[in-house]
Amino acid sequence: MSEARTRKKLKKDPTKKTQSGSQSTRGNTNETAGSPSSSFSTTFILLPIFLAASAYFYLNPSFLISFLDEFIGFSEHYDGAPVAHQPKLTYLPADIEKRDAVVEAFKHSWHAYERNAMGNDQYHPLSQQGSNLTAAGGIGYMVVDVIDSLQIMGLQDEYSRARTWVAEKLTFERDDRFSTFETTIRVLGGLLSAYHLSKNDPLFLNKATELADRMLPVFDTPSGVPLPVINLAQRKGYQTEDFPGVTSIAEIGTLQLEFRYLSQLTRDAKYWQTVENVMEVIRHARLPHGLASVFVNIETGQYETSVIRLGSRGDSFYEYLLKQYLQTNNNEKIYLEMYEDAMDAVHNHLLRKSMGNQMTYTSELVPEDDENGDLTWRLTPKQDHLVCFLGGSLMLGATRAGALVEKVSIPPQPDELSEKGKRDWNTGVELIKTCMNTHDTATGLSPEIVYFRVPSDGMDAYPQAPTDWYIRGAAAGEFPPYDARYMLRPETVESLFLAYRLTGDRIYRDYGWGIFRSIEKHCRVPTGGYATIVNVDENPVRQEDIMETFFLSETLKYLYLLFSDSNVIPLDRYVFNTEAHPFPIFDPVAI
Repeated sequence: MSEARTRKKLKKDPTKKTQSGSQSTRGNTNETAGSPSSSFSTTFILLPIFLAASAYFYLNPSFLISFLDEFIGFSEHYDGAPVAHQPKLTYLPADIEKRDAVVEAFKHSWHAYERNAMGNDQYHPLSQQGSNLTAAGGIGYMVVDVIDSLQIMGLQDEYSRARTWVAEKLTFERDDRFSTFETTIRVLGGLLSAYHLSKNDPLFLNKATELADRMLPVFDTPSGVPLPVINLAQRKGYQTEDFPGVTSIAEIGTLQLEFRYLSQLTRDAKYWQTVENVMEVIRHARLPHGLASVFVNIETGQYETSVIRLGSRGDSFYEYLLKQYLQTNNNEKIYLEMYEDAMDAVHNHLLRKSMGNQMTYTSELVPEDDENGDLTWRLTPKQDHLVCFLGGSLMLGATRAGALVEKVSIPPQPDELSEKGKRDWNTGVELIKTCMNTHDTATGLSPEIVYFRVPSDGMDAYPQAPTDWYIRGAAAGEFPPYDARYMLRPETVESLFLAYRLTGDRIYRDYGWGIFRSIEKHCRVPTGGYATIVNVDENPVRQEDIMETFFLSETLKYLYLLFSDSNVIPLDRYVFNTEAHPFPIFDPVAI
């Protein structure tokens, strides 16, 4: 077990001056003034510099604002519950240097993909080649998933080339099986976001409509619950071979933002009604505790007895409960009710504190039969990296679903949030701290899965036992388990982006910059792109030859937005789908 998880880190307070520094400043005040000729010479030299600086700041006001923010400290450190003395902020300036460093990293990846694998679904940076998801060919996973990142970052030349590829080479006439869920969030979501950001380029809406029409047959089931696989050429849905008869709650509850927005754009109600029916099935299938088992029976629409978690196969269902309410400008109260019900259940059943430093984390509930054959639930202290979306999501929900005023301040004031809003806010802040703690590894990157210490784990007998969490199965000398890898995932930086926009607290930018520097150090491939690493607690690292599309679509996009000013994709005008594609918030119209 790595000592990295038990050591303490001392941080220097940048607001404190050293004694020698203070003496030096006082000494300068005792110097005598120079002669008149000396003053004239100094003025003659400094005047052009002053004029040039004034002209630069006039032409680049955001740089001046950013400089003043750093020098004066407009945003104080904001930690925990809303407090009345926090100054209210109306604008968060960009950190230009860090934002541009993210753009350089993005270009380092995208240019390598363009050069070696343009049009392929995936990129392998070590071998410098691409691959497709099926033998029948690709459907633009990488290009379409990333095209709105090109738009947001202002990479006009790269965007023009990507648009040309979509216009001339993107086809959905592929006689093979694709994930309904992944195709929706990456490809349909990417096309719809590109349509909006391009100011309604019909190319993207036409492609999105064609794709959605090819996918609609997956909903032709007895319950209306969609099949998890679609053959786009056949326009036919299929079950999976691994889990026949069932699909996951995330797969069926994370299609709504995309299909609803398509109906809003086309004025064709069939897309909206289809996914709305799925939500009705989910609502009526509610379990007594308010949580969702990860598997749903396709034929009946009822939950199967299966694990309950906020990570894999469950995560984005909870995310979309809130975002469906936000997408239609808070007009659909049913999703507010479903979201609040789910968050009550999360607090009541899944949240726990670690043994050592009392860190907040989420558990999983695993179904088991007792000696009498009765169903029981075992609480398991396991948390996926995927769960790290929840911290920022809870903070966002606190300022929208838990608000007592129409527009919550930045940061929130105590009288602006309901009691549940304050609860969710505090939990969100604490979960982000926990997720950042899991970056305390040899690489500064977080593993895919961590387990938290509980009194019954028997680990206290070992002198090097961690105080709070560990990577299970990461024994010295053995090949690292799946849990130990870092796959360039975005969930923590997504929460950091949301937390910064909602508080203005620079600690979240500091956290994000630390993660970015670790990615640069350990994941960057000199010939282009970034690679997964197989063990976050191993340095030097071993890289794996895969760069997932979500690295460019989500991780680097959220980092870019973290360091951009608050007018770039503002939270009061946009909602992000689970693949970080921004959709505009709208008032629904009758169709």
